[in-house]
Amino acid sequence: MKQVLHMDRNDYYGGESTSLNLTQLWKRFRGDDKTPEELGSSKEYNVDMIPKFMMANGALVRILIHTDVTKYLNFKAVDGSFVYNKAKIHKVPATDVEALKSPLMGLFEKRRARKFFIYVQDYEDNEPKSHEGLDLTKVKARDVISKYGLDDNTVDFIGHALALHIDDSYLDEPALDFVKRMKLYSESLARFQGGSPYIYPLYGLGELPQAFARLSAVYGGTYMLNKPECKVEYDASGKVIGVTSEGETAKCKKVVCDPSYLPDKVQKVGKVARAICIMSHPIPNTSDSHSVQVILPQKQLGRKSDMYLFCCSYTHNVAPKGKYIAFVSTEAETDQPEVELRPGIELLGPVDETFFDIYDRYEPVNKQDDDNCFISTSYDATTHFESTVQDVLTMYSKITGKELDLSVDLSAASAAAEE
Repeated sequence: MKQVLHMDRNDYYGGESTSLNLTQLWKRFRGDDKTPEELGSSKEYNVDMIPKFMMANGALVRILIHTDVTKYLNFKAVDGSFVYNKAKIHKVPATDVEALKSPLMGLFEKRRARKFFIYVQDYEDNEPKSHEGLDLTKVKARDVISKYGLDDNTVDFIGHALALHIDDSYLDEPALDFVKRMKLYSESLARFQGGSPYIYPLYGLGELPQAFARLSAVYGGTYMLNKPECKVEYDASGKVIGVTSEGETAKCKKVVCDPSYLPDKVQKVGKVARAICIMSHPIPNTSDSHSVQVILPQKQLGRKSDMYLFCCSYTHNVAPKGKYIAFVSTEAETDQPEVELRPGIELLGPVDETFFDIYDRYEPVNKQDDDNCFISTSYDATTHFESTVQDVLTMYSKITGKELDLSVDLSAASAAAEE
């Protein structure tokens, strides 16, 4: 039996991925706690610092079911999933039927896309008949796409808004991952018969770390908030032996932490620029969606990385009635987030308040076998959890030496999601 002690320098759960009320948000970005009356009650706001939706059939939902954390959370489906193409916002077509209706493509391209979607929907690893003679572990994504004759415009929205690739390097990788990502999107979409494949917890993502903390306590885990200067201690060979805070040392064999606790064992790999906007209306051209994701593929903006819009509102209990919280985020390519995020912010319409944020992204460079320190990678700019969860699963395997079995009954999360 392993004992877990969770120490946090903050006086709240969740570290970087917490949710703040309006007073906390004001204090963090404006330096005081005098919030404008017209924005409503502070405690009705739950503003995510790392806004991300969950894919309904994705790995995070499987983890929540596997660990039984779902009993502490209530989910609601997200209304819309859109993509920015040729200066307009369009619904992301995810099935052969939607492909035929989509204004993203001309008539002949629609037919080609429909054939490709049917191929993806029918593809099964263990049914060679469905492979149409292609070995997806060897054939590149680029070659599968050209077999169906899809044009660059179609590939752009399929690769970035459906398969959720963050750049175009996937085109030269084996196609299996690309096809599986597309299947995950369409299966997640079918799950709730809504307008998107995403779900999101009521009261915001700050609920997630709290739910895991509760579960940990059930199994004898100990939580200590407000522990300043958590200093990791090592033996002569460089292996971790404990963590010291306020003159007390907790002995341990392994330390798991984010990059901020062990800055000498990580390297900077990039930075994220983000705008947080409080509004009194939904994002225009998203069918009045109260919760929505819009992906702006890099090529559409002449950038090296995609931009993401994320919007939530009072329907997910993250703002007072009539208020919407929109986030615009991207991998920063300059030191001017205000300028860089403009293409996304311009799609929002009138905004009541805007806060700009820029933070560095780190990843570990230590050898875990030598020091027993397991460090996570910083959160990226994406507005979904797929990349973060892969990092968590990799860490789990390294810490325990076991793979996490994620074959679960997905219906366990649906009751809460449909309330």
